[in-house]
Amino acid sequence: MDCNYLVWTAYSGLGNRILTIASAFLYAILTNRVLLVDGDKGTADLFCEPFPETSWLLPSDFPIKQFKNFSVVSPESYGNKLKSKVVHHSRPAFVYLHLAHDYSDYDKLFFCEDNQHYLQTIPWLILKSDNYFVPSLFLIPAYQEQLMRLFPQRDAVFHHLGRYLFHPTNAVWGMITRYYDSYLARADEKLGIQIRVFDTETGPFQHVLDQVLACTFKEHLLPEVNTQEPIVSPSKARSKVVLVTSLNSGYYEEFRNMYWEHPTANGETISFHQPSHEEHQDSDKKMHNRKAWAEIYLLSLSDVMVTSAWSTFGYVAQGLSGLKPWLLFKPENRTAPDPPCRQVLSMEPCFHAPPFYDCKAKRGTDTGKLVPHVTHCEDMSWGLKLVDQS
Repeated sequence: MDCNYLVWTAYSGLGNRILTIASAFLYAILTNRVLLVDGDKGTADLFCEPFPETSWLLPSDFPIKQFKNFSVVSPESYGNKLKSKVVHHSRPAFVYLHLAHDYSDYDKLFFCEDNQHYLQTIPWLILKSDNYFVPSLFLIPAYQEQLMRLFPQRDAVFHHLGRYLFHPTNAVWGMITRYYDSYLARADEKLGIQIRVFDTETGPFQHVLDQVLACTFKEHLLPEVNTQEPIVSPSKARSKVVLVTSLNSGYYEEFRNMYWEHPTANGETISFHQPSHEEHQDSDKKMHNRKAWAEIYLLSLSDVMVTSAWSTFGYVAQGLSGLKPWLLFKPENRTAPDPPCRQVLSMEPCFHAPPFYDCKAKRGTDTGKLVPHVTHCEDMSWGLKLVDQS
């Protein structure tokens, strides 16, 4: 029997890369392919090899040298082959799958069963994506039975894939354990707050601070402070540690100062910690990626979690943790939304750019209403996510 392969190409930020490796791994299982991972952008520096006595890293002498430059306009892409109507007249040695956010309607036909039959005949598939495309795999009839057997709990797909695939290397694990043992281990409760702001200007922004406080107070995740009179905490007061992850240190400083300058209304002792504040995302730097992976993992060790809309960093942390976080809605016009947050239906990540196409009827459709366990995301109305409903 000949081996077939799926090559994952390093692309986008760390959260996106983790989600797409998990998606690629599941697709490889469904199609009996060997997954090979492009080691660029520090993959080998961040993750242990998940498979005993072998390597998932793409060999350095891989003969298709140009694959890292493939894009939506590449003639090697499956979408462009469909568009030019050359697909069924040839059996190339490899096909490029462009499943990134800018993919075309022809690229999206990847998710149609007829096209899956053709792709099964291609020995090498090269994938580039920045999407967690697992929800749309659940809509392909040929894979549904196997997926139902693999994941009877529909909202735990990434939880299982992520815990199987992504184990920090010794260098990153050292960062995690040193920080956890020093600042987090002895608290009665650990609250993780992940703040991601999609704004061209650097923060901190008052409306974001207001939103986080409104959410944590409303849902009783943080105690309110007493600004009127001093309160002496009892000697055996309950302790809560808050891990803040953000590119900006301003939010952490505001939280810390508020709880330093005023006592909590319920007598709890609260401490705040932020491992790093890189100011800007720089996914090409080794230490930046190590810190990001360490912080994702530390966040996943929380007892309760607050995450930001649209953030793949938050998606990975919630999936690894097995928690259903409180999701901060994306602000509009620099105004804190009301309500500020809600608890998500499932721990699953959101597929940000799904196809809206009925493959059988060959027309557009709402793919979030086809089956009970694939629905629209809380933070992105057009996105898709898995929920545990039958």
